[in-house]
Amino acid sequence: MSLDPRAFLRSLFDAAIAAAQPERVIAPHLPPPPKGRTVVIGAGKAGGAMAAAVDALWPADEPLSGLVVTRYDHVPPAYKAQPGRIEVVEAAHPVPDEAGAQAARRIAALTQGLTADDLVLCLISGGGSALLSMPAEGLTLEDKQRINQALLKSGANITEMNCVRKHLSAIKGGRLAAMCAPAQVVSLLISDVPGDDPSVIASGPTVADPSTCREALGILQRYRIEVPPAAAAGLRTGAFETPKPGDERLARNTLAMIATPQASLQAAAQAARAAGIAAHVLSDEIEGESREVGKVHAALARAVARRHEPFAKPCVILSGGETTVTVDKNARGRGGRATEFLLGCAVALQGEPGVWVLAGDTDGIDGIESNAGAIVTPDTLARAMALGRKPDEYLASHDAWSFFSGLNDLVVTGPTYTNVNDFRALLIL
Repeated sequence: MSLDPRAFLRSLFDAAIAAAQPERVIAPHLPPPPKGRTVVIGAGKAGGAMAAAVDALWPADEPLSGLVVTRYDHVPPAYKAQPGRIEVVEAAHPVPDEAGAQAARRIAALTQGLTADDLVLCLISGGGSALLSMPAEGLTLEDKQRINQALLKSGANITEMNCVRKHLSAIKGGRLAAMCAPAQVVSLLISDVPGDDPSVIASGPTVADPSTCREALGILQRYRIEVPPAAAAGLRTGAFETPKPGDERLARNTLAMIATPQASLQAAAQAARAAGIAAHVLSDEIEGESREVGKVHAALARAVARRHEPFAKPCVILSGGETTVTVDKNARGRGGRATEFLLGCAVALQGEPGVWVLAGDTDGIDGIESNAGAIVTPDTLARAMALGRKPDEYLASHDAWSFFSGLNDLVVTGPTYTNVNDFRALLIL
């Protein structure tokens, strides 16, 4: 069998991303036009592409308007060049900025005056937590920025981070849907979280929130994150509590999960099998410290390469989820979850013959860098050592981006206009 491992792994990554494109998955989930108005609101890295898809599919003779916020440079070029009926604005991610705060205020204003005859389409995808920023009473945008930065560096998982975010927000944790009452609310979601919990995606702005102020306060204490007195008081007294399941204001809410990490992994598996390579999907819910998850994947790859267990080679092993990187206070490196996973994996593989690994974030941005991820080859460590690059030192300083950049092994896609979380593929030949 003649196979270019790099090209093959990249084709699987591309297949996973293609399976989550809004234009491919949104049509079956659109409701019929209502008797009254249709207002489109939303937030997330896929927001621009979702808005463009809705605009293209919604009947031309039916009224349609609204506002969606997405990350800077994440509006599809065609829609940016020729905007449609839904306005799309851009803001910062992962740390919120004033543009996101202004967008949140404008979105909240659009919910005023809605009637039972109106329909609100909420387009929600990963990244919405930062992009839809409306601080709770007594807090400022600067407060939210500091807390968000601390959470990102703490090693907290996405569920923990979003529990805190929604309780310190005036629009997340079901509050946006409550604003829309008595209109019908249909939320279309693209999942970027392990388990596809809709209350966690973008901090669940249109979903009843089962978590509590007490839990949010416990998370902040666990990770030793200081918050302003107003935040501590709001959490301690329960003043910042979110709408809970059974809240009457959310009675007319429905949701549809239009794209998921598992569906994208299955699309990659199908592409691999079509190329004659056996494919095995481990899980779309893998969490943990990125470098440690990398070591575990390396151990599995070695078992297949050396003992043909638990899978026979040649094969590709696929996984997804959302790992974390706990950043040391003195670390000054560059990189995100995918590259740190890969560097941990490369160190553990120790140049195992016949093993190639690609990992990337399906939104095209690993952390805050311009690459989606990178690739590990059997000679990664040898090439690095020849250049005087010591992998352990780069790992210690959380500088995986520099490590792989120096080897020309970064995977760069640009914005993909979707987001179904981490993608990992291990090819064993």
